[in-house]
Amino acid sequence: MLSELQLRTDGVSKPNKPKSNVGERNRKKELRTLADTIARYGRKVHQRYPTGDVVGSERDLAEQLRKRPDTVATALNLLLGEQKVQKAPLSGYWKLNV
Repeated sequence: MLSELQLRTDGVSKPNKPKSNVGERNRKKELRTLADTIARYGRKVHQRYPTGDVVGSERDLAEQLRKRPDTVATALNLLLGEQKVQKAPLSGYWKLNV
């Protein structure tokens, strides 16, 4: 039981939070931030070139945002669930809905 409790100096004990939950929350927060950054990037490109669709590859977005391609793919799948992006016919490419 003592391994699950952290003793404080006032004698009151409180349960330790598992570090995995903190890491998971940080990962989700980072993915949400990356997804928002991708959406902003799509809007910015659309403002610059308003007549066409904004299409980008996972690899190009990863290089542009300095993130790993698998992390970018996960963030894009998060946006897919929110209908902010669509998969393009070409593998690894996405159309950003702006």
